Amino acid sequence: MKEFDVVCPLGREPRKAEIESAAGGLEYVLRKRSVDARKEPVWRYHYEAYGPGERPEEKAPEYQDVSAAAPVIVAGAGPAGLFAALRLLERGFKPIILERGKAVKDRRFDVAALSREGVLDPDSNYCYGEGGAGAFSDGKLYTRSSKRGDVGDVLRRFVSFGASPDILIDAHPHIGSDKLPFVVENIRKCIEAHGGEYHFGTRVVSIEGKPGNFKVGASSGESFSGIAVILATGHSARDVYEMLHSRGGALEAKGFALGVRVEHPQEKINWAQYHGAWKPGFPAAEYSFAEQQDGRGVFSFCMCPGGILVPSSTENGTVVLNGMSNSSRNGRFANAGVVVQIDPGDIPGDSPFRLMDFQQGVERKMYAFCSSFNPSNPFVAPAQRMEDFCVGRITKNVPETTYHPGAISAPLHQLLPPMVAERLRKVFPRVRIRNYYTNSALLLGVESRTSSPVRIPRDPETLQYVSAPGIFPAGEGAGYSGGIVSSAIDGIRCADSVQVH
Repeated sequence: MKEFDVVCPLGREPRKAEIESAAGGLEYVLRKRSVDARKEPVWRYHYEAYGPGERPEEKAPEYQDVSAAAPVIVAGAGPAGLFAALRLLERGFKPIILERGKAVKDRRFDVAALSREGVLDPDSNYCYGEGGAGAFSDGKLYTRSSKRGDVGDVLRRFVSFGASPDILIDAHPHIGSDKLPFVVENIRKCIEAHGGEYHFGTRVVSIEGKPGNFKVGASSGESFSGIAVILATGHSARDVYEMLHSRGGALEAKGFALGVRVEHPQEKINWAQYHGAWKPGFPAAEYSFAEQQDGRGVFSFCMCPGGILVPSSTENGTVVLNGMSNSSRNGRFANAGVVVQIDPGDIPGDSPFRLMDFQQGVERKMYAFCSSFNPSNPFVAPAQRMEDFCVGRITKNVPETTYHPGAISAPLHQLLPPMVAERLRKVFPRVRIRNYYTNSALLLGVESRTSSPVRIPRDPETLQYVSAPGIFPAGEGAGYSGGIVSSAIDGIRCADSVQVH
């Protein structure tokens, strides 16, 4: 195999003659496309070229009719649950998907009511429902989890269900919050067409039994039987952790990260990342950074070019923010989480819930401050300009924000835990992005759902829950992934581990 790059100006694709010349007469395949803005902005296309018989074969999945097959309960219809279900179809098992929230189309009305009216459905929101937390968070597909599974397989499956083929070649692929629901619906249609089942509004409240014979009780009053259970309930399902703990199941406190969403005018990020050379038609610029401060990582997270901020609370009395972008990424503002790593040793005690309690406490503190102003929307967020935050000054005029519930000037430097606030105040002025440190940037609190603060321990070989064989904790909620692709890979691994008893 031969690898080569072809570089061309933004605004045009490589010419066939350029590619063929570089390939030297070999069969070639485009593998990656990225913007290189280190000097004059250009497209960089990376190709692989193969001699006769060298190109690896990429087989499409073969899904079986599982209408009469052995059932496996899949708790959760996020990426871990959906991709576990697809792999179960391949292996000849019948997935029975139990989802506490609503189908993705119906879920849209609930997230709209949350943003516009402050009405929260605790089972159908930006975190819960078909497609999981990622369904309305840009559909970012970038991952570093290639050692755990086949990233290409996950991306090809997304394309087969309606995602743009561009995700196969883009350096930082994304589907877009406007298109991902359509893809998620197509996955459901495939699973149902091959004999799998979906049950919405069906929150898991109990799991009884042993390998080969499990009974799963649901909030609907129904009971479901299966030979195994794949537990893919997401990073915010506190009630699931409590259910396991109440039955004597093992849980572990797990590190996570907490901080703020940072919103800049997109034009400032474009100007900085393209060195003043951005033009209409260029992709909206992204950024990322990672620093060490006082022994902890401080880093950007879930960057949304041309995006908006959304409320991600799953319970009343809390304020939680996230970001999303549509596929075009053409909005006027950019946002990203900037967070500080919190380790189990940072929070005293030995309860497996101590980091989750800490997380919840910060979310409630944000709400308590804002509620004292009697806002029209209960999910209004506390906000402070970046320079004001770093010098400890109250912001007099909160600038325009994409966060629909609204923002209230607040002393975030005091509301955030000192271990978070002090590290952010030291890091923001030294971020190596031109003009990143500016009072044009608005900080909003709180970004706290970066990953699960609890891990459900499992056997590293069999992937089964250490306290209950036959249960397979999967994805972000179990503490074994972070993001859509890594969760999908983990769901596939768990489905591969299911055995007939």
